[in-house]
Amino acid sequence: MEDPDLRLLLGVIILIVFGVVGWTYRDELFGEPETEPTIELPAATEPESEADSGPMYPMPELSDPGPAAARNLVPLPALDDSDAYFLLEVGTAFGPAIESLLKREAVIDRLVTTVDNLPRKKLAEAIRPVGRLGDAFVTSTGDGDSVVLGIDSYARYDAVVAHIYYADLDAVYDMYQRFYPLFQKSYERLGYPDAYFNDRLVEVIDHLVATPMPDGPIVLVRPNVLYEFADPELEALSSGQKLMLRMGPNNAGTLKRLLLKLKDKLV
Repeated sequence: MEDPDLRLLLGVIILIVFGVVGWTYRDELFGEPETEPTIELPAATEPESEADSGPMYPMPELSDPGPAAARNLVPLPALDDSDAYFLLEVGTAFGPAIESLLKREAVIDRLVTTVDNLPRKKLAEAIRPVGRLGDAFVTSTGDGDSVVLGIDSYARYDAVVAHIYYADLDAVYDMYQRFYPLFQKSYERLGYPDAYFNDRLVEVIDHLVATPMPDGPIVLVRPNVLYEFADPELEALSSGQKLMLRMGPNNAGTLKRLLLKLKDKLV
């Protein structure tokens, strides 16, 4: 793909569907205290109750003679047996740098639950799909010795974009299509038997694009152990929108632009 935006477009799938942005560089001092996660995944709080009328944005069938067909892929395994196969495909599409970040158990369930929870207030430790890296949370000094988010903190997210930029993005979209039935199955048993994961993905994209971006530095306070946004309106945002703020204005602006292009493709 010649256009850099198009090269990154399909990569946004991993940023949202896989939740890597939200957890790869999670701020140890900017969220819930670290506890040992369990494998049991939380149920959705508001399951759908209306009759199934079909997806608003159906995924296309993987029926054309493209890369997936050319590889003579074996049938998808059952969702509960899919971890090894799915991780192998992630490694093929993204390389070991991304594949090694993902947890080894209940991978698709963790990814689907993370996406579903991005518009909510908190992301539970039990569902995070990737492990921690050694990058420490960094603050900067603003006017009057105030503590602010700065360039050093924002720059940590650049590595994720770089990994995705150089991935085989045709293979990424092919993988999303191929494994979509398992994403859908996971979403149904999360508590949405009459809803569709791709529809939820579009909804989450709209939510993230609506993230307000402050004009000036983002000031932090530390009332207890963990940092919080000093502005109560920012502190009241969802976990996904807070993530957009922690990425910094440049990364967030780029991501919003790409998300809108991705939405055009998904709908």
